[in-house]
Amino acid sequence: MMIKVMNMQENIFWLGWQIVLPGQAKRIWNLVERFGSPKTAWEASFNELVKTGGCSTEVALNLDRKKKDIELDAEIARLDKEGIGYITYHEPSYPEPLKNIFDPPPGLFYKGNLMSQDNPAVALVGSRRPTYYGKSVAEKVAAELAESGLTVVSGLARGIDSSAHRGALKVSGRTIAVLGNGIDVVYPGENRALQDNISLSGAVISEYPLGSPPEAWHFPVRNRIISGLSRAVVVIEASERSGALITADCALEQGREVLAVPGNINSPVSKGTNRLIKQGACLFEKVEDIFEEIGLGSLFGKSEIKTKTLPKMNREEENIYHLLIGNSYDLDVIINQTGLSAQEVLAALMFLEIKGLVRQLPGGLYALRE
Repeated sequence: MMIKVMNMQENIFWLGWQIVLPGQAKRIWNLVERFGSPKTAWEASFNELVKTGGCSTEVALNLDRKKKDIELDAEIARLDKEGIGYITYHEPSYPEPLKNIFDPPPGLFYKGNLMSQDNPAVALVGSRRPTYYGKSVAEKVAAELAESGLTVVSGLARGIDSSAHRGALKVSGRTIAVLGNGIDVVYPGENRALQDNISLSGAVISEYPLGSPPEAWHFPVRNRIISGLSRAVVVIEASERSGALITADCALEQGREVLAVPGNINSPVSKGTNRLIKQGACLFEKVEDIFEEIGLGSLFGKSEIKTKTLPKMNREEENIYHLLIGNSYDLDVIINQTGLSAQEVLAALMFLEIKGLVRQLPGGLYALRE
């Protein structure tokens, strides 16, 4: 993809395109690739949209009209007023796992904090009408993952999603909610307090601009972000036509691991999960199954994570420590992912080595001590 690396001043044009073409990342990337930058594409005339952009006359007219109706400075002011951030693909703090999927969102609207420690993350998804068993499993697994230092990702829907978020919050863990609507639109309405709590101790994110309603087609498109942020997707109760199965399909396409919780053969909300297992998904019984699937099982077990007493760390050391869970990175990647200066990273790594938490590997890589 021949696109110039953008500076901060061009973020406003990425924002504009996401307002004009909400939830249509592929079309935005195609236009920007044809014009070379979002700014050039935004400033293109009707004729240029047809000739260079490859748009039909009808599409070019529609894009031209929508662009003229948008005041970009006013949209920035609106985000500031709502306390909502906007980050583009080219910024260092854009989630690294999401950069590696086929059609990543050009930008993300978010409320809360996106942190390097959110990698690795695990997605928990499932039915909007779960059984008591399904909800209790979701809450328990989310709590255990969060206590182990992993971030829990889900979609803030009724049922399994909400239980997963609550489980992580109950143990003061991090959780990310990926919405199928604008962040300023609360859906479902009863999750207003839950959404607020997630934004205080994690992040609420969306590729849809402010004011976007929860239209049905938004959610299947949104699901690729849930799986894209995660090392693994665990499906907890799903009917044969559940949207959670779309998330599982996205995960497989993205090279993520898929696990499924087995259920009652007579229950409609277990037919989807049981079918996934028959098709080769890992059968989930305990949280250690997730660690094994994402390559953490050989490094440590759940009980070791939960009982291990860590030395006191400052903010910079904590950021690097969480970044290195299950990963090994060189100095440049650590600087890029944490947003810290080279001097801060070197100092933090030195103290982490002194504390016995980090070791240097051949090739200039850093990893946690086993």
